[in-house]
Amino acid sequence: MILFVSVGPNPRIVRFFLQEKGLTLPETRIDLVGGENRAPAFLALNPAGQLPALRTDDGHVIAEGPVICDYIETVMGGPPLIGPSPERRASVMMWTRRVEQAFCDPVTRAFRYGPAIGLFGKRMRCLPEAAAGMADLARDGAAWIDAQLDGRDYLAGDTLSLADIVLWCFADFAATRAGLPVDPAHANLSRWFARIADRPAAQDTAALAYGRA
Repeated sequence: MILFVSVGPNPRIVRFFLQEKGLTLPETRIDLVGGENRAPAFLALNPAGQLPALRTDDGHVIAEGPVICDYIETVMGGPPLIGPSPERRASVMMWTRRVEQAFCDPVTRAFRYGPAIGLFGKRMRCLPEAAAGMADLARDGAAWIDAQLDGRDYLAGDTLSLADIVLWCFADFAATRAGLPVDPAHANLSRWFARIADRPAAQDTAALAYGRA
């Protein structure tokens, strides 16, 4: 299998997930900033033009970070970060979807329509007038997540899961690149963020995520 990666929070999710499992995959790096992901060669691999993407040994291509993580857990094993029971799996996927909708998506749009419009405005429809509203939606989502973390160390139970990895990668991106740091008033979210930040995978995946590798 080959994992296609680039800068950004989405590829970081899969690399973080792999490291937590003690697994590795060969990587091919795609120049997202230079537009390589929009070139015909990559669009033939993934017509959505997005990273990450995973090409399996039999030639299938799987895209979308959480979906790739689900496939990895199914075929490669390692410590369970989604399963192992149906109930645990359902809870993890539920929380993954919640944080994507409440936080990750508005962060992405606030970044593309605002600080990064010079790059993304040449590649897709952007709505600069919506940037501030998207940032506000991300802040609303963070406040809601903060309330849900009351009395919890992790989103979907007593241990780290895919949901935590997805949220943390986007929360770090929001603070580092999108001008949306965790509000110190959100004590639960702040403690959770610091807890995940202490994990080696958080530190080891930073360089590629921000274009330093």
